[in-house]
Amino acid sequence: MKQIVLTTALAVALALPAQADETTNQENPGLMEKGARLLFEGLLQEMQPALRDMEGLSEQLEPGLRGFVENVGPALGDLLGKVKDFSKYHSPEILPNGDIILRRKSAKEMEASEGEVDL
Repeated sequence: MKQIVLTTALAVALALPAQADETTNQENPGLMEKGARLLFEGLLQEMQPALRDMEGLSEQLEPGLRGFVENVGPALGDLLGKVKDFSKYHSPEILPNGDIILRRKSAKEMEASEGEVDL
């Protein structure tokens, strides 16, 4: 829901002219301009609490995400260097003990998957 409101607010903001034409009288705006301005102001007022909450959430998550990137980033880079083409492998399988297995597809499976198109 928040995404819809935010997208709508952005669309309205982009739809409003950056600068009024010289022929438009600023003291007497049209009904469409008044309506758009009121809609945009209302959306901003409704979104302010959600945006404040998002700021707090991002401040809480930042240290954890930073640590994740520092620890997992190099390992992921090594994995990407070793595995050239992920389409040659099945989806990862997680075992009950926590091990992760990447099974390579057989030649038959690779030939069969070349003709398929995922939409």
